[in-house]
Amino acid sequence: MAAQQRVLGMVLAGGAGKRLAPLTADRAKPAVPFGGLYRLIDFALSNLVNAGMRRICVLTQYKSHSLDRHITTTWRLSSLLGNYVVPVPAQQRLGPHWYTGSADAIWQSLNLITDDQPDIVAVFGADHVFRMDPQQMIDQHVASGAGVTVAALPVPREEATAFGVIKVGADGRTIEAFLEKPADPPGMPGRADEAYASMGIYVFSTKVLVDALREDAGDDGSRHDMGGDIVPMLVREGAAQVYDFLTNDVPGAEPRDAGYWRDVGTLDSYFDAQMDLCAVHPVFNLYNLSWPILTHVPSQPPAKFVHDDGDRVGRAVNSVVSNGVIVSGGLVRNSVLSPGVRVNSWSRVERAVILDNTRIGRHAVVENAIVDKNVVVPEGAVIGVDKEHDRARGFVVSEGGITVVGKGQEVPL
Repeated sequence: MAAQQRVLGMVLAGGAGKRLAPLTADRAKPAVPFGGLYRLIDFALSNLVNAGMRRICVLTQYKSHSLDRHITTTWRLSSLLGNYVVPVPAQQRLGPHWYTGSADAIWQSLNLITDDQPDIVAVFGADHVFRMDPQQMIDQHVASGAGVTVAALPVPREEATAFGVIKVGADGRTIEAFLEKPADPPGMPGRADEAYASMGIYVFSTKVLVDALREDAGDDGSRHDMGGDIVPMLVREGAAQVYDFLTNDVPGAEPRDAGYWRDVGTLDSYFDAQMDLCAVHPVFNLYNLSWPILTHVPSQPPAKFVHDDGDRVGRAVNSVVSNGVIVSGGLVRNSVLSPGVRVNSWSRVERAVILDNTRIGRHAVVENAIVDKNVVVPEGAVIGVDKEHDRARGFVVSEGGITVVGKGQEVPL
C-alpha cells in the first residue's frame, strides 16, 4: 500500500550550528565534513535515496554556499525519471523575513508541496549520523492512518533528559505527550527504565501537515518549530504515533549497527562519532555496501604510506584514511584523515580528526583534537596536549577537552 504513495522528502538544513563553531564559521552545519569523505547531509540523503525516495528538497539558509555546491555537484539524479535533489534557499515568499523555525521553513516553502502534490511528506534533519530505511516507517504510517508518525529511539531514562521525549499510551504507539528535555522522562510501556527520544524525523500525511502549518503560522505565540509546536498540536488532536527506530531493518546491517543514531550537534558529540568509526569493529559500519552512504569522491590518488627506517615509519593504526593522504614517516593512531592530508616524519597524530589538505609538520604532535581544512601545523608544534596553551593561542577547547583549530587558522608554536 505504502509503495503506491507519492512521497516528497524535505530535509531541514537551515540551522546555524553555533555549538559546532568554529567548524561552522565558514559553512552550514550540514556541510561539515564527517568520516573522511562525507558531509553530514550525505547520511540523510543516502537513507532517502536508498529507500527509493528520489524527489527531495533541501531547505537551506545560513552560510549555504558550500552546502549548495555539494548538493548540486554530488546529488544529481535522473531528471528523465522526474527525480531530483534540489537545494532551496530561504526566499521570503511570505514577507520580508527569514525562517523563524523549522515549521516556518516548510510553511514559507509550501509551494514545493503544492507543485509536487505528494501523498506523504517525509521530514528529515540534515545533521544526524545514522542508517535507516524510511520506507518501513512510511509503511507503518499509512497502515495506522496517523496524521504524523515520529521516529524515536529507546534510551535509558537517565539519558533522556537531553532529548525531546515521547510519552506513549498503553498501545505502545499513540503519542500522549511530547516533552522537551523533561527532568523526569516517562518510561515506555513494559520498559519503565527506558524512554522514547525523538530523532527529529517525521512522516506526515500531506493535508494534515499543511493544515497544521497554516494554523501554526497564525499563532503569534508559537516558536514555529516542528518538534516544539507542530507535533504537540497533532498530539492534542490524537493524530500522532511513534515509530520505534530499533525495529528498522536495514539491508546489510549487523547486530552492532542496530539503533545507531548520533546527533552531532556539539563538538564533543561530533568528535565521539568520528572516533566510533576507528574501532576494529565499529558500531557504525561505513562498509555496508547494501545500504551505502553516498557522496562525491574527489579525484585524488590512493593513500600512501612511506618510510620504514628506524623510528621514521609511515603507519596508521585503527584509523580512517582517505584518498590523497600521504603518511610520510609519521604515526597515525585512532584518527580520521580527510582527503589531501599530509603527515610528515616523526610526527604523531592520535585521537584526532584532520580535515582536507591540512599539513602536519615534522616532529609535531596532534592529539585529542579537530583540525579543520587547510591548516599548516609547523614543525615541532604541539596541539591538544596542553589545553591552557591551546586556549592562549586562540584555539577553541570543548567541554570534553577537545582542541579545535579553525579552517586555515595559524598555529603558533
